[in-house]
This record gives sequence, structure tokens and C-alpha cells, in this order.
Amino acid sequence: MCGIIGYVGHQEVVSVLVDGLRRLEYRGYDSAGIAYFSDGKLAVRRSVGKLSALMARLPEDAADGGAGIGHTRWATHGRPSEENAHPHRHGPLVLVHNGIIENYLSLKGVLKAQGHTFLSETDSEVIVHLIDQHYQQGTGLAAAVREVVAMLRGSFSFCLLSEREPNRLIVVRSGCPLVLGLSEKEYFVASDVPAFLSHTRDVIYLEDGEMALISRDGVVVQDLLGVARVPVSHRVSWDPVMAEKGGYRHFMLKEIHEQSRAIVDTLRGRVVQETGEVVPDDLPRAFREACRQARRVVIVGCGTSWHAALVGKFLMEQLAGLPTEVDIASEFRYRNPQLAEGDLVLAISQSGETADTLAAVREAKSRGIPTLAVCNVVGSVISRVADAVFYTHAGPEISVASTKAFTTQIIALSLLSIYMGQVRETLSEPERVRLIHDLILLPGQIDAILSHADQIEAVARKYFRHANFLYLARGINYPVALEGALKLKEISYIHAEGYPAGEMKHGPIALVDENMPIVILAPKDRVYEKIASNAMEVKARGGKIIAVVEEGDEEMAAIADDLFAIPKAPPFFSPILMAIPLQMLAYHIAVLRGNDVDQPRNLAKSVTVE
Repeated sequence: MCGIIGYVGHQEVVSVLVDGLRRLEYRGYDSAGIAYFSDGKLAVRRSVGKLSALMARLPEDAADGGAGIGHTRWATHGRPSEENAHPHRHGPLVLVHNGIIENYLSLKGVLKAQGHTFLSETDSEVIVHLIDQHYQQGTGLAAAVREVVAMLRGSFSFCLLSEREPNRLIVVRSGCPLVLGLSEKEYFVASDVPAFLSHTRDVIYLEDGEMALISRDGVVVQDLLGVARVPVSHRVSWDPVMAEKGGYRHFMLKEIHEQSRAIVDTLRGRVVQETGEVVPDDLPRAFREACRQARRVVIVGCGTSWHAALVGKFLMEQLAGLPTEVDIASEFRYRNPQLAEGDLVLAISQSGETADTLAAVREAKSRGIPTLAVCNVVGSVISRVADAVFYTHAGPEISVASTKAFTTQIIALSLLSIYMGQVRETLSEPERVRLIHDLILLPGQIDAILSHADQIEAVARKYFRHANFLYLARGINYPVALEGALKLKEISYIHAEGYPAGEMKHGPIALVDENMPIVILAPKDRVYEKIASNAMEVKARGGKIIAVVEEGDEEMAAIADDLFAIPKAPPFFSPILMAIPLQMLAYHIAVLRGNDVDQPRNLAKSVTVE
């Protein structure tokens, strides 16, 4: 979603703001703008399109004040236009805002009746008008903000500057993420840590219902009644270099190649190879007891995290012997889910800020059900709302299309499933030792697949002009077919569908002809013969087959038009290896089509509102 950057300090403020916005581009946006002090007055510069368009409008003279705010907007209320771009101004105030104000139309109607004139179609402009109205009545700025926030309904965060109070920012969080960065006599506020990671790694994650008053003298955190709170600071483990491209053409390509390291980091300190034990020391003791006594697992997630959850269902049921259901988080709380004692809700979110997944966790907690979050961002909202958190340690994922988050989520689910099998005694020690051994082999196997990336690029060149793709798989790899199709849709804008291969005769086979590439995932598992039969049915109808198979598979080599060979792996972990060539295929097709790989149109990295 939209990106916020704010700064108070001694550096040249325009450069800091533009650099912060550049580092937030991965969130997706259609316009951008900044506000800063020039000759003692607030200057606002906005533009539709990419940051380059905004930079072309910035004057050469430097700002004279060490405070400013910036924003990248992803249109919700109102079309992409300069008028609708942030920051929004009224009187001496300038504001940037993320989220949605649900009651803005009624508030706007009242303000119009009082003579207010609006310059945009946004809900955001209503906030700055309301705050200015209270401010002009003699209310202090912080008090005016609190009074207005009490009037707003929705999920939002905003950052405010006043021309009367230079070198001071006021920020509010109510549902949408905001994080503060702390350095020596300078302070940052942003939607996400990468915006200021090159300046500081010390952060404060604002809680819902908190506001911060930021000046060169420091940061004061209050609740929305004005009562001061003692914030907890965290030190981010990510190295600033990890958020840069490091010589790769795109962040997505870099993150695909980082998957072996991310898996090592996610496994590190959590397994004992000699005994096959999983040691989840980061889980509270009480929650470990809940795992032992669990009778059913419900996994929730959105998008790629939902696909990981579907893989997790196979792992939980096969390794831990636990009945497992998977729900799309956006549907979970609206269908009155039937939860009972002995249930365990496991929520998956890369960012830890996904609105629907957070709502699912809160729904489960309201019913007294233990909740566990699988998350990549330390200190994120979901890590604080859930009863326990299991971090994936993938490092920052900048590209909108998720890659290393997906594979590390499956690693986390594998470890949790083995742990559940361990405490529930459904896995013997020899079985656990073998599983841990197979997990440890995965990073080297991923690197082996990536060493043949040129072959995947060559296949992409054959098919990048096609308009439709079909992905087929069975069993635990069916979710990978869904994920492969999603990756292609997200970044190449090609229509693609993932299907269980056994369902092909129930509809999808009608689509098969010489213009339809079919990606078939065919590991040598117990349903191999069946999916080979599906491949023959596709071939008989003229379909072009791109097969992902295990090394040495001569049978599928004779059938397929193109082949990606992966190292042999046990069925439980083949989804991780199967995903790698599908990620690379989508990447190369998108590049060949000339698309913006890291920032595909209409998409945002984190969906923080419904």
C-alpha cells in the first residue's frame, strides 16, 4: 500500500525524503509528493507517475528546515492525479495519510456546509481540514489531532507538519503500520523499515491507538487520550545492504537467489541433526503445551501465504497426524468459523501487517483459541497480537512478487509440523533425523537449480508472447501450481490458472490446444503415473508441455516439449524445489515483455486495508 516517510534532523531534508520514497517504491504507487520548509514556509511538490517525475519538479535550491514528509500513493479514493496526490494542505498544515477513512463522506458533507472547499477527491484531505478547524480554534496541535482521530472510522495512519511549528512532526497509527527510526539527534517515521535502514537500525513500532510527537529533542509516544507511554525500541537485524539490489537487475531476481541463505537462516538454531529434534526456543512454554494438546490446526493466509498454508496442510496431516483446515484470511471471520477447544490457529503473513490475516487472528483470540503467527518482520503487528510467533528470517523482501518469503514459510511449516509430530509422538526419531537431513540439503539443491537459470530463460523466450498458461500438479505440489500461476499473472500480466491435474477432465481440458502452454509438475511420487497420463492427454490435443521433473526422468523427457530438471527430494519438500524454476520462468517472461518486474501495476507489497 501507500508509503509514508517523515524526517526531523540535521540532514538535507529533500534528499532524505526522496531517498526514503525510493526505498518504499516496492509497496506500489501511482503518484508521489513531498513537503518541506523553504524560506520559512512549507513547500509542497507532487506529481503523477514514478519518482523521476517528482524529482523533475523539485527546485535546485535546498530546503532550509530539517523537517519534512513524503508519500507514495496507491489510488483508493479518487483517480491517480496531481490533485489527489499527497501531501494535502489546508491552512498552515500539511498531511500524508495511508489507509481508508470509512466515514469521510459524511464528514466532508459537514465541512462543505461550513464553507470548506476541497481540491481533491480523497478521504485524506478531510483529515487535514478537520485538524486545521480545531487548530484554528485555539486548540494545541496535538490536542486537535486527538479530537479529530476520535471522529474518524477506518484503518489509517498519518503524518502531520505545521508551518507554525517547524522541526516537529506528529504521527498517528490506527490500523495501518508506522515505524519510527531513532538516530543521534535525528528521527524518522515510515510505513516500513527499509525507508530509513541506511540511516539507523534502531526502531520503535507504534501500536494501534498511539501517536508520536517528534522533534529534534526526541520522541514522545502517547495514547489517543494524551497519556504518555514508554515505547520499546528494537534493533533490526537486517543489514542495510540486504535491502539493495547488490548487482542484480531486479530485486525479484536477487531475492530468488537469496533463498538458499534464507532457508539456512530459518533453520539455524532450531534443529538438532543428530536426534532429529526441532527446538522452538522462541515459542513460549505455554504455547508449546498447546501444540502438544492440539486436536486440529486451522491455517489462514492471503495470496502467496495462502498457497504456503495449503502446503502446510499436507505437512501437518502427514507428519503430525493433525486434521488441518486452510482458510483464505479475508473470508475467515465472515463465515462464522466453527472453532473449539483443542483448535490451534496458525496465521501466515510475510509483513505481519496484512489486514485480513490480522483480523483472522483477532477473531480466533476473541474466541479463546491459541494463535501462532509465521512472519518475517520482527516487531510487526501480528507478532504482537498473536500468542506466539515463529519468524522466517528471510530478510527484507522488496519485490512485490513474493519468492523467498514463500519458500521460508514452507520451511517454517515443515519445522512446526515436525515439532508437532515430535511432541505428539507421531514421528519416530529415525524419521525425524531423516527429515531434518533432507531439510538441510535444500539450500544446496536450490543453488544447483539456479546454476541452470540460462535454460529457464531460453524456455521463457519460446513462450513469452502467449496469452494463457495452465499449471497442473497433484498432491502437495498442487499449491505450487497455484503459486506458479500467480507469479506469472502478477508480473507478466498473462492469464494463468493452477489446477489439480486430476480435475483436468472436469473443465480445463477444453482449453488445451496448440496455443496453450501447460506447465506440469511431475516429481517421482506415488501419483507420478497418473500425472504422466495427464501429460499424454495434453500432448494428444496439441498442447505445449513445460515439465518440471526430477533429474533422470526419461519418461517425461520423451513427452514434454521443454523440461526443467530438479534434484531428487522427498515428497514433503519437493514443493520448495519445484517453486524455484516457476519463479524464474515468470521472472524471465516478465522481463521479455518489458514489464516493471518489482512494481507490477495495480499491486502493493503489503495489503494493510481490506
